[in-house]
Amino acid sequence: SSFAHFARTAERAKFDFLFLAEGLRLREQGGTIYDLDVVGRPDTFTVLAALAAVTDRLGLTGTINSTFNEPYEVARQFASLDHLSGGRSAWNVVTSWDAFTGENFRRGGFLPQDERYSRAKEFLATAHELFDSWHGDEILADQATGTFLRDARAGAFTHRGQHFDIHGRFNVPRSPQGRPVIFQAGDSEEGREFAAADADAIFSRYSTLKEGRAFYTDVKSRLARYGRRPDQLLILPAATFVLGDTDQEAAELAHEVRRLQVSGATAIKHLEFVWNRDLSAYDPDGPLPDVDPLVGEDHISRGRAQVRMYRDPVAIAREWRQLAEANKWSIRDLVINTGNRQSFIGSPATVARTIDEFVQTDAADGFILVPHITPGGLDPFADRVVPLLQEQGVFRTDYEGTTLRDHLGLAHPDAGTLGERAAS
Repeated sequence: SSFAHFARTAERAKFDFLFLAEGLRLREQGGTIYDLDVVGRPDTFTVLAALAAVTDRLGLTGTINSTFNEPYEVARQFASLDHLSGGRSAWNVVTSWDAFTGENFRRGGFLPQDERYSRAKEFLATAHELFDSWHGDEILADQATGTFLRDARAGAFTHRGQHFDIHGRFNVPRSPQGRPVIFQAGDSEEGREFAAADADAIFSRYSTLKEGRAFYTDVKSRLARYGRRPDQLLILPAATFVLGDTDQEAAELAHEVRRLQVSGATAIKHLEFVWNRDLSAYDPDGPLPDVDPLVGEDHISRGRAQVRMYRDPVAIAREWRQLAEANKWSIRDLVINTGNRQSFIGSPATVARTIDEFVQTDAADGFILVPHITPGGLDPFADRVVPLLQEQGVFRTDYEGTTLRDHLGLAHPDAGTLGERAAS
């Protein structure tokens, strides 16, 4: 019911799509389940299939891992979802980087970063070959002659590659979009190249105007060498928000939100991701530990898959101590001020104006909103900000098409064209 409420709100506001992240292992810390926030997620395809039944136009985007799945299985699921939803499916292609998550799967976490992206590129190219094994005109279904298919070769495929060696028949006819919209979320050099070569949209983490413009320029500049135009890849940063009747009220509320999001226990656990030590004896409202982080082979596996952000824990600890000393921050203050913050804070008019500035000055093509409360957290934005954007003429007042590609202004691919580019 929470997912249904969230999806209906997004569709009421005429949003392009709903985006589901992925969690393939329960979060853990120190060998026990980390229960200070959400610890797991239900199966993506099951949720999106259910949401297809309670929405009519909203796009349905699922994060599906290319490291632990198989192209035939994933292509079949997305093609089925696209049929089920009338052409509204999208696939956020991700890789998995750690053995911690991989322990749930036969392969484990054996692939280094360059091989993960190599597998992901071939995974996507193979999926495209499967989607394109049907051209869309094979089903005749002539009752008079008893002929169902006009082409007996429909669905035939053969792929020989480094990671996949498969051949057979793909058993889902070409879907309304031809292929799902492809999202990519990597920020590394490999991730940016992957998106420039093969994605329709890239999920970015940059929230400031300066950072957003730099990322936008960098990624868009990579498209030409793949024979693509800048408008063929959308830059969509994540954006949280806090609204108030005035900017001051919103700022005060945003401060309270962050204090509630980062409890004392949460702050200590966050520090443990970096220190790789038990810090439960430390006061979250006191100074940072004066001991250095433990660094070793088990540094990642003992965390909850977040320490990858801190490639040099000792250097990070040194930097954080300097910040805390200069600003007179406690452990909790540090975590609040260095963690993810609300991207947009202000009155509805201020937030609408700021969002439009990002888009008009090439810092983003749009945003993926992340409310701090679900499922009702999106409602204030839908009710108070969207009407202002519509009044300014920068956001739709109704859907003009039926598919997600229509909403995003993306062309429907012809069978074979994208697969040839991806394979090259």
